[in-house]
Amino acid sequence: MVKKNVRIAIAVSILSCSSMAIVPIAPVAAQSAGVSSLLGKASDNALDKLAQPGAFFADEAVRILLPGPLKNAGKLLRFTSKRGLTKDLTKSMNDAASLAAKEAKPVFRDTINGLSLKDGVGIVKEKGGATNYLRESSGDSLREKIRPLVVKAMGDVGAFDQMEKLSNVSAVRKLGISSDNLTDHVTEKTMDGIFKYMAAEENKVRKNPLKSLGGILGKRK
Repeated sequence: MVKKNVRIAIAVSILSCSSMAIVPIAPVAAQSAGVSSLLGKASDNALDKLAQPGAFFADEAVRILLPGPLKNAGKLLRFTSKRGLTKDLTKSMNDAASLAAKEAKPVFRDTINGLSLKDGVGIVKEKGGATNYLRESSGDSLREKIRPLVVKAMGDVGAFDQMEKLSNVSAVRKLGISSDNLTDHVTEKTMDGIFKYMAAEENKVRKNPLKSLGGILGKRK
């Protein structure tokens, strides 16, 4: 009975996040657990969607474009592509982001589970508030953990090889874009996309937490 009451309290605490007020009857521990469940569900759903092949590239809201000078070097890149020097680098970057998202679940889960009790209770109750708080409090740490996933993914899709070939073209080399620059850019934009999707998923859970988290809460015996 006690565990059942805790499960109910967790759901109530998430309902409180939707209504802009903390519900007094929800224990502090249950509120913290509710926030963790909220963020965990949101991150899992977001990463599942973005991990689908072509997901980043298909959605203009999160599609990763070429960085800085390369973004405006369309004619030059079309020329190098015709010469067989590179494939579509933009597509490769987005494919790498989807691969990184596929591997990012445990990274986000570990960070979410590491939020302190004070963090859980102190989150501002607003649309996407929990996701925004996670980004502000743990964004740098998450970025450091996601970057190696992006590095591996970019190697797997051939983005580094494409960049190296491009760098052999004097006109491209003068633009000052390196593999490290490209990795930083893709990592940052991958994080942007993940958090954007997380906020949307969080809002879905807020609208109907009992339905969204019912399966999770029901498994806690």
